[in-house]
Amino acid sequence: MLSAVSNSFSRMDSMPVRAPGLSAPNAAATAAAAPEQSFAAAMAEVMQDASRSLKGAETTSIQGINGQTSTQAVVDAVMGAERTLQTAVALRDKVVSAYLELSRMSI
Repeated sequence: MLSAVSNSFSRMDSMPVRAPGLSAPNAAATAAAAPEQSFAAAMAEVMQDASRSLKGAETTSIQGINGQTSTQAVVDAVMGAERTLQTAVALRDKVVSAYLELSRMSI
């Protein structure tokens, strides 16, 4: 999940910024060079990556119980899943906080 978040941020950093004096044809050509991703698509990608990480940790844990995987691999997988879950909860809290802040604004 952390890799998806960092990939999303790197894509946002590489998006072209339109200067005030830039003409429309040049802006369209610049925008066509870099594919844009919506916020919803970026969040969906992050959640899919988190789901894959948690499922991978579950699989590794089951393999560890069956004696097919080392204890170190199980611990690594569980710790990675814990980091993923903590990141998802922190992201959710930020989104809820932003929504509440927007709902308090007067129009």
